[in-house]
Amino acid sequence: MTVSPATTPLYPQLLADRNGRPAGLLFEADPALAPSALPQEALAELARHGGCYYRANLSEVLAEALKAQGWQPLEGEQLQRADTAFPPALAPSVHWVEGDWFLAPPPQPVGQQAMSRALALQLVQLVSADADTHEIESVLRRDPTLSYQLLRLVNSLGVGSGRRVTSFSQAILILGRAQLRRWLNLMLFCTRDGDLRSPMLLGRVAVRARAMESLALATGMDKAHQEQAFMAGMFSLLGVLFGLPLADVLQPLTIAEAVQHALLRHEGEMGELLRLLEQAERREFAAVAAQLARLALSGAEFNQIVADAHLWMQSVAASAADMGHA
Repeated sequence: MTVSPATTPLYPQLLADRNGRPAGLLFEADPALAPSALPQEALAELARHGGCYYRANLSEVLAEALKAQGWQPLEGEQLQRADTAFPPALAPSVHWVEGDWFLAPPPQPVGQQAMSRALALQLVQLVSADADTHEIESVLRRDPTLSYQLLRLVNSLGVGSGRRVTSFSQAILILGRAQLRRWLNLMLFCTRDGDLRSPMLLGRVAVRARAMESLALATGMDKAHQEQAFMAGMFSLLGVLFGLPLADVLQPLTIAEAVQHALLRHEGEMGELLRLLEQAERREFAAVAAQLARLALSGAEFNQIVADAHLWMQSVAASAADMGHA
C-alpha cells in the first residue's frame, strides 16, 4: 500500500495561553496535504470548542478549507515559540505560546510537593498492580490534593447515575476498575502543585494515550492490547513528569512486558505505534507516511484518529480546568 498526497498526515500542535495552560490548537501538516484529506467533521467539531488556528502564511487552498470548518488565521506577532522554559514575560501582542517548553526538567520538589510526588508514584504502582480498593484509599487519604482532585474528576464525568460520587469505593463501583485506572493515571498530570508544565503534559499524554488505543484498534489488536496501548501512551511521559529516567519510574510498576518494551525500546507493535506518534509530534510527516504504509493505514484513517484524540483531550483538559477553578 502507498500513501498518496491526497492522504498525507496532519497533526495539530497544542498551544499554551499566556498562563501556560493548553487552550488552542495550531494546524500542522505536510505541505502536500490536499483539502480532501482533511477530516472535515472532526475539524469542525474541534473548532466548535474554540481556539483552533492556522498560520496566516498557510497556502490559500488549505486556509480556505480550514476557514470553512471554523478555524482562524493566526498572525506571527500573536505567537511566541519556547522550547526550554515558559517565557517569564510576553509582549502584549502575544496570545499563544508554541513549542516543547513543557518537556524540560521539572523544578526540584521540596517539602509537601516532594511527598505528594512520592505518593503519586506509589498510587501508580498500586493501580497498575490492580491492588485492593482499601490499599488505594489508604494512599489517597494521605494526600488531600490527590484525593480531592480524584473525587472532583470522577464527579465531573457524568456517569448517568444521578448520584454524586462521595467516596473512593463508590467511584470504583460505579466506574469499574479499568475506567478508574485510566483516570487515576491521567490524574497524575493534574496534581503537580508549582509545576507549570503539568497542564500541557496532561494534554500531550491524553492525545498520545487515546491515539495509541485507536491505532491499536485500527491495526487489528484485541481489546486487551488496545488497553495496553492506551497505558503505553499514558506512561510514555512519566519520566518527563517526575524528572527521572523512564526506566526508573517504570521499575516498581507491574505492567505487561509488551508495554515495557514499547516504552523503553520502541519494540513490538505498540512500540511502532508510539514511534509513529512521536514522529507526528515532531512534524516528521515523510516518516509518518512511510510508517503508515507499513501498518497498512491510510493517511485519512490516521487524520481521523488524530482529530478524535484531540477532541477527547479537550474533554480531559476541561475536566482538569474545572477542578482547578473549584
